[in-house]
Amino acid sequence: MAREKEHELKARGYDDDFLHRAKRMLHEPGISVVKDALTAIEAGRVHAMHDPTEGGLATGLYELAWAGRVGIEVEYERIPFVQEGLKLCAEFGLDPLGTIASGALLIVVHPNDVDAILSALRDVNINAQVVGTVIEPEQGVLLKRGGEATPLPLFVKDEIAKLF
Repeated sequence: MAREKEHELKARGYDDDFLHRAKRMLHEPGISVVKDALTAIEAGRVHAMHDPTEGGLATGLYELAWAGRVGIEVEYERIPFVQEGLKLCAEFGLDPLGTIASGALLIVVHPNDVDAILSALRDVNINAQVVGTVIEPEQGVLLKRGGEATPLPLFVKDEIAKLF
C-alpha cells in the first residue's frame, strides 16, 4: 500500500520515515517463508503449513481448515500484525485479516512440539506466535476477540483490491 499510494499518504500527513519502513517490508523482513518452513520441519512434527498471501490470514485459515477437514479457532489479540500494516489498513478502511499476508506462514504442529518449534523459529530471528488451535470441524473457523468467538470473516477477494 505504501508503494502504490505513497503520494496520497504523504498528502494525508504520513512522514518519510513511516513510508520508508512500510515500503521496506517487501525486503525486510521480506516475503519468503522458506527459512521459516525448513526451521519448523527440523524442530518438530508439522502437520500442515500454508503461506497466506491473497485473501490474507483469514483466507489462509479457511484454506487450512478445508484441506485438513478441521475447525480452527484463532485469537485476534495474539496475531502479530505489523504495525505499519495495521495503520495503513485503518487509513484505507481495510480489514487486516483479509489483506495480502505475503511473508507470513501458518504452521499447524503437534501439540507436544509447540514449544520446540517456537523456540527454533525465534532462535533464527523469526517472529513466531501461537494464534489459535485446531477444533472440531463442525465448529467451523472462529475468531475469538475480546473473549467472544464468532465466525471468522471470509473474504471473497483480497481487501487490497478495494484500493484499485
